[in-house]
Amino acid sequence: MQKQKPAFLPLRRPYPSRHGAPVVVRVDPAIFVQTYFTQCLQCAFCQDACCTYGACVDLANVERLVAHAEALEAYLGRPRSQWLTGKYVRDAESAGGSYTRTQVVAGACVFLNRRGRGCLLQTWCDTVGLDHHLLKPLVCSLFPLTVAAGVLRPALEVREESLVCLGQGGSLYHGVREEVRYYFGAECVAELDQLAAGLPPEG
Repeated sequence: MQKQKPAFLPLRRPYPSRHGAPVVVRVDPAIFVQTYFTQCLQCAFCQDACCTYGACVDLANVERLVAHAEALEAYLGRPRSQWLTGKYVRDAESAGGSYTRTQVVAGACVFLNRRGRGCLLQTWCDTVGLDHHLLKPLVCSLFPLTVAAGVLRPALEVREESLVCLGQGGSLYHGVREEVRYYFGAECVAELDQLAAGLPPEG
């Protein structure tokens, strides 16, 4: 008989992102027990596989990119017209009410550092003294978690078991716990910590 997965757990109150959307109202308990290689930039085997398909960028994030576009163009060596697809999808769970996607160039996100590791948006922010959350998309910062229909849950790559670093390291939640705190607040993290502590180990 196939083991039934635990139901989503309701939270005591809704936790909206600091940008207003998305809003977390439930959590998939799988985030507390599934594991992955949490020290991303120390990985020597994935070849930045999670950046292969590009990323969703909400409208509010796009506007912040545009505000820094001139400096970013000089740093990236690529004009702003090549950063995003320009095709927008209406989505109430995206800040600004819609999202687009980053361009995929030579099999990876346009913002991937081809001469090193990681995201060039984050590297540029670190270089000029800006909080990288200003420009790095929320979906990238939260990965391998995501928010869908109000549920904080494993990202699709985890659910499909295509993420190459699954099964080694810490839990999905603890790997990005501070990112959850940044976007959804200390009270949200405190409640999630309580839920994590009360769950039995997987299996």
